[in-house]
Amino acid sequence: MSLKLYNSLTRRKELFKPIDPQNVKMYVCGPTVYDRAHLGNARPVVVFDILYRYLKTVYPHVTYVRNITDVDDKINAASNNLGISIQELTQKTTAAYHEDMNALGALPPDYEPKATEHIPQMIEMIQGLIANGYAYEAEGHVLFQVNKCKTYGSLSRRNKDELLAGARVDVAPYKKDPGDFVLWKPSNNDLPGWDSPWGRGRPGWHIECSAMSYHYFGKIFDIHAGGIDLIFPHHENEVAQSCSAHQTEVMANYWLHNGHLTVSGEKMSKSLGNFFTVHDLLNEYSGETIRLALLMTHYRQPLDWSPDILHQARQTLDRWYTAIKDYKVKDITNIPNEILKALEDDLNTPLAISYIHQLVTQLNKAENSLEKENLVSQVKSAAHLMGLLQSSPQSWFQGGALDISPSEIEQLIQDRIQARANKDFVESDRIRNYLSSKGIQLEDTAQGTTWRRI
Repeated sequence: MSLKLYNSLTRRKELFKPIDPQNVKMYVCGPTVYDRAHLGNARPVVVFDILYRYLKTVYPHVTYVRNITDVDDKINAASNNLGISIQELTQKTTAAYHEDMNALGALPPDYEPKATEHIPQMIEMIQGLIANGYAYEAEGHVLFQVNKCKTYGSLSRRNKDELLAGARVDVAPYKKDPGDFVLWKPSNNDLPGWDSPWGRGRPGWHIECSAMSYHYFGKIFDIHAGGIDLIFPHHENEVAQSCSAHQTEVMANYWLHNGHLTVSGEKMSKSLGNFFTVHDLLNEYSGETIRLALLMTHYRQPLDWSPDILHQARQTLDRWYTAIKDYKVKDITNIPNEILKALEDDLNTPLAISYIHQLVTQLNKAENSLEKENLVSQVKSAAHLMGLLQSSPQSWFQGGALDISPSEIEQLIQDRIQARANKDFVESDRIRNYLSSKGIQLEDTAQGTTWRRI
C-alpha cells in the first residue's frame, strides 16, 4: 500500500504513515446545524467518505469522527427567526442532515460528537490554556493570545498582517491583540449557556473541535480534514489551541482540504444565496447521481456546478447499470489494482471513474461468460469502493420521481400487449408514445416487455 495524500500543512504530497497501523484515526469537521445542507457542505462528506472507504479496505481498523456543531450564533439567530426552540431546530436539522448524507451514500462516522455534549472537556482545555499562559480572561470572555503561539499561521501560511485582514475578527476593547480569538463568551438568559469558572457562557467555535478531537484521539492523530474555507481561521486556531494545550508540535499529521464548490465562478454559500440544497436536488436526481457528480472532479480542485454535470453523471450510471443488469454476481471484493492505484494517488476519483468506464467497455465487448462474470465482479467491486452502484438495476431504472405510478405503467404495458395481439398497432404505438411523454421507455425482449425511466 502506497497511499499518498496532499498535506495542506507541508504543501506537498506525502506517503501516508499512520501513527498506529492497527487503528487509523480521522477527524472531519461536520455541520453547524441551523439549516439544510447545501452541496458545498456535502462535498467534504462525500470526498472523505471515499478516503474512509479506502482506508477500511487496507487497515484493520479505522476510527472516523465527524462532529455536529449545535451551539453557535447562527443557530441562535435561525431559532429566533423561525420562532422555535434551539433544541427543536438543532434536532430537526441534524435529522435532515443524516437523511441527506445517507441519500448520497455516505457511510456514518464511527463517532458523531455534539458540541453541547462536550462542554466540560472544552472548559478543562480552556483552563489549561490559561494556566499555561496562552489565554486570558477579560470581561467574562476568555481569549487565546496569538502572539504567545510562535507557530501561529503555519497551516494557512499567512503572516500576521494577512491573518488579521482575513480573520474578520471583532476588535473588541478587551482584547490584548486584535488577532486574539474567543475561547469562551458570556451568555445572557436568552442564549444557551453553561456554568464555568468565568461565569455563565458558551464556547467559541474553534475550541469545540480541539476538545472533541482530543477526547476521542488524544494529543496527536493521523488525519484532520474539511473544506478549504476552514483552513483559516478555524483550522489555524485549532492547531494553535491544541498544540499550546498539549505542548506538541502538531495536532494532526495530515491536513486535507477539498476545494470550493462554485456556481458561475462564485463560491457557493448561503450568504450569497447561490446555493442548492441536497434536499432540493434529491427531488430531481438520485443521491447516487449527485454523489458521482461530486466525484468527477478531483477533490482539491474547484468544482463549478451546473445541470450538465448532473446529466452527465446520470448518463454514466445508466450505462454502468445497463452493463451489469443481466448478471447476478454478488462479489464486491474483486477490486482492480488500477482503481486502488488511482485512489492511492491523493484520491484521484476522476481517474478511478475512467477505469470503471474502461471495465464497462470491456464487459460490453466480452463474449466468454466467465470473462463477463469476472468483469461484472470488477465493475461492482470498484464501484462499491466508490459508494456507487448501490441499487439493483431494476430499482435504478424504475426509481426516481415519475409522473405516472408503476402500477399504471404495468397496466398500460398489459393493454399494449393486448393491442398488439389484436394487431391494433395504432393503439400499441399510442401507448408507447404516451409512456415516452411521461419519461418511460419500453424495451421489448424475448422474455417480455420491461420499462425504465428515460
